Amino acid sequence: MVKLCGNGEVAIIVERFEKLEDSKQSIIRQAALAEFAAHGYAKASTNRIVQAAGIGKGMLFYYFTSKQELYEYLVKYSLEFIQSRYLARVDAAEPDVIERLTQLARLKMEAQAENEEVFKFSAVFLLEGDAQLPVELAAKINELKKAGYRLMYEGIDKSRFRKDMDPDKVFHLIRWSIDGFQQELLAKLAGQKLAEIDFEPYWDEFYGYLAILKMSFYETEGESS
Repeated sequence: MVKLCGNGEVAIIVERFEKLEDSKQSIIRQAALAEFAAHGYAKASTNRIVQAAGIGKGMLFYYFTSKQELYEYLVKYSLEFIQSRYLARVDAAEPDVIERLTQLARLKMEAQAENEEVFKFSAVFLLEGDAQLPVELAAKINELKKAGYRLMYEGIDKSRFRKDMDPDKVFHLIRWSIDGFQQELLAKLAGQKLAEIDFEPYWDEFYGYLAILKMSFYETEGESS
């Protein structure tokens, strides 16, 4: 397995790379995110990255002296993006499970529309083990997982669920329904640029399903808070 650079080194890499103008940063970053997302760490090619970015290999290795450094930078960037553009925007004080999970679904879709490749890449670095991350980044990944778990499960008020049903089973049925709609929608929109799609008709359809969930599983139909 490959040992990547330490946290202090990645800070220097980030500072050096961010001196590059924003548009060029974005082109290189998106090309690299797409490559690692498609091929994983071991099979990712810096040749394909520079070709997709339209730059020389020397330029890429001026900012990142190895594929390892580039990968670690992308992990750090993705973690910060997901935290700031998605998780930090969720109202963790919302006790209604449907309202909370709806927030999670909608904000995730909005963040994905802003940068699809970050989420595709995150699925890779959260699972693969052939690129061994330093302790600091591994800890940040673990923190992100825990934050997502808390937002999904903690502080949920199950008292509104029908009394003749197991509240835990109701919770999971609602979660699976919302997750299923989101995954089906993403599959339907595959190949399209999410940033260019008008999501309002899809959300209108989604809210129709949520109304059915409330009628099916809540003791009394309530208004959204």
